[in-house]
Amino acid sequence: MKNLFDVLKLDKDGLVAAVVQDEGTGQVLMVGYMNRESLKITLERKLACFWSRSRQELWLKGETSGNTLEVRELRVDCDQDAILLRCRPAGPTCHTKETSCFYRTVGADGALTLAGDGVAKE
Repeated sequence: MKNLFDVLKLDKDGLVAAVVQDEGTGQVLMVGYMNRESLKITLERKLACFWSRSRQELWLKGETSGNTLEVRELRVDCDQDAILLRCRPAGPTCHTKETSCFYRTVGADGALTLAGDGVAKE
């Protein structure tokens, strides 16, 4: 079998999309981006580490908040251009304190409705 780093297709910025899923509930928690270094850290520490596109630096999830993501399983998609991290979250994943960053539903008319834990106000 091949190695992840031999087959992974990074974008022009050296990044790959990383979908984070709660390993217990199956709920999608967030989407982040990873580079080779953050992937190596994630594999070594079993804690989700991302590349912050806005700050242009590595970001160990929960480093300041304590809301870490323990990586239980890592999968790569069929095109080898996206990663799925099945994690055990310690606390809410979203910076708004919602369990998931996907706490808004979109109606047929495009209207947004809050549908999370009730923490976020917008």
